[in-house]
Amino acid sequence: MRHATGVLVIGGGPAGLAAAIAARRKSFSVIVADGAKPPIDKACGEGLLPGTLAALRELGINIQAGDGQIFRRMRFIDGRTAATAEFPGEGGVGVRRTVLHQKMVERAEECGVELQWNTPVTGITQDGAIVGGNSIQAKWIVGADGVHSRVRRWSGLDAGVHREVRFAQRRHYQVQLLTDSVEVYWGRKVQAYVTPLANEETCVVLISRDPAMRFEEALREFPVLADSLQNAELGSVQRGTVTATRKFDRVYRGNVALVGDASGSVDAITGEGLGLSFRQALALADGLETGELEKYQAARRRLARRPHLMARLLLLLDRCAPLRKRVLRSLASDEDLFTRMLTAHVNETSPGFLAETSARLGWRVITAQ
Repeated sequence: MRHATGVLVIGGGPAGLAAAIAARRKSFSVIVADGAKPPIDKACGEGLLPGTLAALRELGINIQAGDGQIFRRMRFIDGRTAATAEFPGEGGVGVRRTVLHQKMVERAEECGVELQWNTPVTGITQDGAIVGGNSIQAKWIVGADGVHSRVRRWSGLDAGVHREVRFAQRRHYQVQLLTDSVEVYWGRKVQAYVTPLANEETCVVLISRDPAMRFEEALREFPVLADSLQNAELGSVQRGTVTATRKFDRVYRGNVALVGDASGSVDAITGEGLGLSFRQALALADGLETGELEKYQAARRRLARRPHLMARLLLLLDRCAPLRKRVLRSLASDEDLFTRMLTAHVNETSPGFLAETSARLGWRVITAQ
C-alpha cells in the first residue's frame, strides 16, 4: 500500500510533534510515525523554563496552572552555600513529561496531523520511507528520533563533534518539597535537580559522568535532600537516560531535515533542551514552506548558540569544584548578579548586558573569600 504526504515526521516525541504542528500551520499535510505509543515518557528534569512556555504558546499549546506547579526561583546549592535568583517576567512550570506529551498529542490531532503509533520506520527511500511495512511518499522527511537517530545515519548526516556524555536517573516522589523554586544541588561527582510538580509530587534527577551510578548511593552526597526523601513513597518507576552536548556539521540533506536531539543536543544542565527543540521546529516549518533548508540550518545554529555557551560554562563549574565554590559564594552574596545571569540564560540579551554581567561576575569571583 502506498500513501503520500507533504511532511513525514519520524519520531513522535515532543520535538517531532512540535515539528508536525508547525508544519500543519504552514498548510502541509503531515504524518507522524513512531514505534511507541503515547504518552511517551523520558527521564528529564520536567521543569519548563519561561522561553519553553512561550514557544509552546506559539504552537498553540497552553500549559495551565493545574497541569503542573509554577516556580519563580532558581536555587543553586553546594554544601552550606545557597544562591537564589528570581526568573525575569513569568516563571517556569514543573510538568510531568507524560502530561506534556499528551497535551502535544491532542494539539497535533486538533491541527489535523495523522498520527501513526506502534508503527516503526525501517528505512528511508528517495521519495519517502518504509513505515510499518508500507511505503509512504513524502515531499519532506523530518528526523525527530532522538540522540541515537537512525534517520541521521540513513541520510549520512552523522558527521559531527561529540563533546561530553553524562548519565541521568529520575524518580518521582509523592511529597512536596518545593513550591516556588527549582533546586540544583552540586556534589563531588553528581548533581541533583529537584523540581516541584502538580499533585504534591517532586521530580528528582541525578546526573553523573559515571555510567554505573546508583541512585541511593549518589543521593547520599546531599544529606539534607536525602533525609527529606527518606520516608516518601515513589510515584513512578525509576528511569534512566543519557544527556550529551553534541554538534553536527549539517542538519539537512536533500529532502531530509533533522530536529530536536537528532540534530544535536545540549546537556540537561541548561534546562533548554525542549525549548530549543520547539524553536527549531518553528524555524524548520519556515524552511519547509520556502524550500530553503539552508536557512533552517543557519537559524538552528543561531538558536543553539546561547544554550551551548551556557552548557560549557555550567559544565566547567561541575568539573572544577574550587571555581564552582567561588562562583556560588559570589552569587549568594549578590542576588542581583545571579538574577542578571539567569536573565541572560533564559532571554536574548544585548552584548552590552552580557559584557557587564560577565565583568561583574569576574570581579566577584576574584574578590570572593
